Amino acid sequence: MEQKLIFDTHSHYDDKRFDEDRDELLNSLHACGIGYVVNVGADMESSRAALRLSEQYDFVYAALGVHPSDTEGLTEADMDCLRENASREKVVAIGEIGLDYYWPEPSPDIQKKWFVRQIELAQEVGLPIIVHSRDAAEQTMKLIRETKAYECGGVIHCYSYSPEMAKEYVKMGFYIGVGGVVTFKNGKKLKQTVEQIPLERIVLETDCPYLSPEPNRGKRNDSRNLCFVVDEVARLKGISKEEVIRVTTENAMKMYRL
Repeated sequence: MEQKLIFDTHSHYDDKRFDEDRDELLNSLHACGIGYVVNVGADMESSRAALRLSEQYDFVYAALGVHPSDTEGLTEADMDCLRENASREKVVAIGEIGLDYYWPEPSPDIQKKWFVRQIELAQEVGLPIIVHSRDAAEQTMKLIRETKAYECGGVIHCYSYSPEMAKEYVKMGFYIGVGGVVTFKNGKKLKQTVEQIPLERIVLETDCPYLSPEPNRGKRNDSRNLCFVVDEVARLKGISKEEVIRVTTENAMKMYRL
């Protein structure tokens, strides 16, 4: 049987930390067992960069959207720009969008306004959403229910809340994004979440250059480190690494409708 390749559902290869070796690194991924990468926009500029990367590499896809921390100053013209580009063949999601109350700015009202607006955009263009939620568990859930964002489908990225809340998202049809934190000693909640939700609802992600797994914690992250995440998910689930790769890659293909 053909060996399945790992799908990195969330990366930021447009980040300046990759400026020195981006091409070399991306060209090396296939040989390291990585088959697919989604480069995710965090603001208008990085959304444009994600588009460019998706055009340059066969195996790279783009998500377009504005991270809650960058919503100050957004305009309807920006939404028009995202809408126009969302129909491109290699655009697979609207994201990352959501709420981040860890930082005091932008205000919760601004963040909520643009989270809802980008959910509406995803509903208009028929794409899944990539949800960023930090220190905003109840409010994120509330807005997703109110807007019926679950009709778009998508992923709760870099999941950091309780297993119980993860199960609620799974019931709605969302996938749970699991990355390097699952390997951390203090990643207990995420370990419990992985144990308690079906493998059929887990997708793998790096969020690179951030959140490198053990044993590379603190270093620049990239998709090659997903092997350590696979090891830990396999251990927690009591299954083979091959099974983890096969199922999570199938999940990502379904989620992004590839």
